[in-house]
Amino acid sequence: MAPRKRPETRKAPEMVLRSRSRRSRSPGELEPEAKKLCVKGPGSSRRFDSDCLWEGLASRQVPPRCRSIVRALHHHKLGRTAWPSLQQALQQSFLHSLASYRIFQKAAPFDRRATSLAWHPTHPSTLAVGSKGGDIMLWNLSIKDKPTFIKGIGAGGSITGLKFNPLNTNQFFTSSMEGTTRLQDFKGNTLQVYTNYGTCNFWFCSLDVSAESRVVVTGDNVGHVVLLNMDGKEVRAREPGSSLCLPYPHLGSLPTPEPSLSLQVWNLRMHKKKVTHVALNPCCDWFLATASVDQTVKIWDLRQVKGKSSFLYSLPHRHPVNAAHFSPDGAQLLTTDQKSEIRIYSASQWDCPPSLIPHPHRHFQHLTPIKASWHPRYNLIVVGRYPDPNFKSCTPYELRTIDMFDGSSGKLMHQLYDPESSGIISLNEFNSMGDTLASVMGYHILIWSQEEAGKRK
Repeated sequence: MAPRKRPETRKAPEMVLRSRSRRSRSPGELEPEAKKLCVKGPGSSRRFDSDCLWEGLASRQVPPRCRSIVRALHHHKLGRTAWPSLQQALQQSFLHSLASYRIFQKAAPFDRRATSLAWHPTHPSTLAVGSKGGDIMLWNLSIKDKPTFIKGIGAGGSITGLKFNPLNTNQFFTSSMEGTTRLQDFKGNTLQVYTNYGTCNFWFCSLDVSAESRVVVTGDNVGHVVLLNMDGKEVRAREPGSSLCLPYPHLGSLPTPEPSLSLQVWNLRMHKKKVTHVALNPCCDWFLATASVDQTVKIWDLRQVKGKSSFLYSLPHRHPVNAAHFSPDGAQLLTTDQKSEIRIYSASQWDCPPSLIPHPHRHFQHLTPIKASWHPRYNLIVVGRYPDPNFKSCTPYELRTIDMFDGSSGKLMHQLYDPESSGIISLNEFNSMGDTLASVMGYHILIWSQEEAGKRK
């Protein structure tokens, strides 16, 4: 009788435990040991779901490593790879690098919450941040000196818009609840007052600047949009096809905030309620988008503005709108409402239904409004998450992450989170190089970068 063989036993897989600091843990690892619920709605062709926040999070945190970038560049040079394919390869490489992003600098210089931020256009390590008290901090991340601090007026001086002067990058423009639009230098000196209502009942909520046309555009709290000449010279109508071509036969009768009579081009009521955001197209600076709490975003051709009904398109929303940003190539428009929806419009098809991304970021009176923004080099959207228990795909113990969405598919690609900075993050902006992220979280300014790069800085 043959001996009985012992049943084979599989060798237990070896597990290597690596110590991990609290900071480097992923959101999934930080969730309490409770039963996880996953509510997943049905998919559709143009409406994108965030799906469950935790299901498959690991794959979002570290996208599959793309093929060699050097090879992709070589094939593109030989004509074997189209530009969109190369751009996608570069984007995948960037998404893979986000797994190593950490907060490497943090500041809380204000006695009131931060309300606006802007990166310097030519110095990618310099950042300007404004506060609800009118204070402004100029922060050069590459040096260890204390940031430059410009004291504001306190209550009623909230900085609502902040842009560096593209013609002189040692200066910056601000709009504020003080009722002014100003040009200031890095020492805090006021070089020019462009608008001044002189009353606390009216104030300015946003601004944008065009270097080519030398104009400043700003919107106020009662629906007016003001177009201003940057250098004080008269803006004359130009031939169609030039950077700016404006008919102005009606300007003489329009009211204007004092004392900038010589700087104003026009002042028109374009919305029924507060204008929360104004944006000039980076590729066609005569193309203007305005967002309002009247639940619309309007598109204007500055060469044809004659009144409130002269808009090219009116894009209705279900809720008041916080922001409208053109993409870096000017081909798309990103809007953020005050509830749970991000929209992406195509510049070639304004009439078509937009791509919708459900996302919780509801409005709260004492919270800086959450605004989605574009990555400067890739078709990626970055926005802070404010978990809402009434949101369709909300999960228990959902974290207040920074979410990255693909601008083409609407898919959630990555989430950034630091357990030591777990508040609601309202504003997120990448610098001009696209490798450093600045975030506003209440009183705090957070600077994210790759772990190794952060150590070098």
